[in-house]
Amino acid sequence: MDPIISYSGLEISLIEIILGLVLLLLGALIAYVLKPSNDKHLNSTITDMARQQAELQGRLSQFADDSQKRDDLFRNSLDERLAKVSERVGKSITDTQERSSESLKHLHERLALIDRAQKNIEMLSTEVSGLQSILSNKQSRGAFGEIQMQDIIKTLMPPNAYSFQHTLSNGKRVDAIIKMPEGYGDVAIDSKFPMEAWKRLTEAENTPAEASAMKEFSRDLLIHIKAISEKYLIFGETHEVALMFLPSEAIYAEIHARFENVIKKGFMSKVVIVSPSTFMATLHTMRAVMKDAAMREQAHIIQREVGILAQDVTRLDDRVAKLQTHYNQGTEDLRQIRISTDKISSRAGKIEDLELKDNLPEDNNVTPLRRVD
Repeated sequence: MDPIISYSGLEISLIEIILGLVLLLLGALIAYVLKPSNDKHLNSTITDMARQQAELQGRLSQFADDSQKRDDLFRNSLDERLAKVSERVGKSITDTQERSSESLKHLHERLALIDRAQKNIEMLSTEVSGLQSILSNKQSRGAFGEIQMQDIIKTLMPPNAYSFQHTLSNGKRVDAIIKMPEGYGDVAIDSKFPMEAWKRLTEAENTPAEASAMKEFSRDLLIHIKAISEKYLIFGETHEVALMFLPSEAIYAEIHARFENVIKKGFMSKVVIVSPSTFMATLHTMRAVMKDAAMREQAHIIQREVGILAQDVTRLDDRVAKLQTHYNQGTEDLRQIRISTDKISSRAGKIEDLELKDNLPEDNNVTPLRRVD
């Protein structure tokens, strides 16, 4: 903005000078016309005009130099500003490209995650569809619960402690039986999955049909409890309590929350309803009972082994005492040997100190050496 203002001022000053020059020439012309006979005055006027013209040329030259300097200054300032603007624009473009590249990288990563999640969802949908097809069929649903029960038993119990599809003495076949120690009776386990009644109950929730659905659900459970009690509880063969396995924690929780009559009927009929989690806890308890019974059965073997162990300890003590006696005797023998070596060393020293001379008289009394014991 400053160079442009300077140019405007320069143009105004130049116009004023030109107007002044025109007026001066016009005045000189008028003076010449009015006083044609006065040559001296005319010469003076021309001289003034020449001087003013020279001054005007000097000022014009100065103005031209100033204009050139202003042009250079303006050009340099403009180049510098353009360079800064270009640098800022280039940096901004670089930063934008880097941010765009980073954003695209994150976008690709997110898209990859979304793609994997989509594949997982598709796999899960396929599995859910398969599970729905299994649960929609009553026979397949029963097999599903039975397989889940068998997997839990195989995981927690030893192979010789259970039997699947076991036939009882009354000809009834139970899904699984846990072989308890003698005197307890084997525990019968039957798997049930009242899926249809449960589905009707969940669909009728908070509707007028809920009460009817609850009655149907309770009725189906009571039928299962009665069947288990009548088929799988045999005096002298099975345990006094049987288990009804439900492969769904949600159904198990719903029964305990809203169907107290079913729980009471089960206790009265000696049928305990278990879910996968409570079934595992029950199996752990059964395994502890088996271990305790096995320990009691092997008590006489343990007593015999303890007696043999006590004999071995006594024998070891006798041998240690004998070793101590031998050690003490060896210590005494070493002490006696040390006394003998000390005496021998002392006698040898006396012998070395003797000075025998060749001119000793024959009747020289010499004390004979005595044997050291």
